[in-house]
Amino acid sequence: MFDIGVNLTSSQFAGDQEQVVARALAVGVKGMLLTGTNLHESQQAQQLAARYASCWSTAGVHPHDSSQWQPETAGVIRQLASLPQVVAIGECGLDFNRNFSTPQAQEAAFSAQLALAAELSLPVFLHCRDAHERFLALLDPWLDKLPGAVLHCFTGSEREAHDCLARGLYLGITGWVCDERRGQELCEIVPSIPAERLLIETDAPYLLPRDLKPKPASRRNEPALLGHILQRVAQLRGEEAEWLSEVTDQNVRRLFNISF
Repeated sequence: MFDIGVNLTSSQFAGDQEQVVARALAVGVKGMLLTGTNLHESQQAQQLAARYASCWSTAGVHPHDSSQWQPETAGVIRQLASLPQVVAIGECGLDFNRNFSTPQAQEAAFSAQLALAAELSLPVFLHCRDAHERFLALLDPWLDKLPGAVLHCFTGSEREAHDCLARGLYLGITGWVCDERRGQELCEIVPSIPAERLLIETDAPYLLPRDLKPKPASRRNEPALLGHILQRVAQLRGEEAEWLSEVTDQNVRRLFNISF
């Protein structure tokens, strides 16, 4: 099993990054994609991916950080993307829920990163929250120019899932399916996602599964808990976890063009 969403650059992991990676590998996580959310963290993610076994990274600017986008930003991401650890552009997209950056700044940064991914023939690692229609409007012109795309941490509606799947996107599923308060709609959607379009992730250190027993002392999520999420997704789909792990691993290899 492969964790496509690990925020290893988070300050929550500052004291024990090496142990976090080791714990994940020890319980059967075959690889991890470390998320870059701004220039600094994209550089950090690449360096961590170079340091630790079975890790790769993304390079991009999250919609929250879109106000930081400058004309030279694309050049820095392009340089990062030339390194072997960087296998996707992102995390990029739109987030109109909290608007830490203005919608205009988000749209400009998103469009610039789609153009860059098309130029470099790299897949995109996408984020969308409360912006579905505009997100698709900006993404659609680029889809035939991109080798692939994943909407990570998908928590949208059935219609939104259908719209994304109809466009050939992969959907990243997190421990949101382990949340009895907020995850019910996603639990109902997960069985309808084609296996060849499904990816799994922790989004660590965020989204600690709520149904862990015994309840952890810390609220910090870790990639070592990916197996718990895999088991829940497999249960919802009526599939064997081992089989689903193999299928999602193949999806990772196909989308990100990596071997593990």
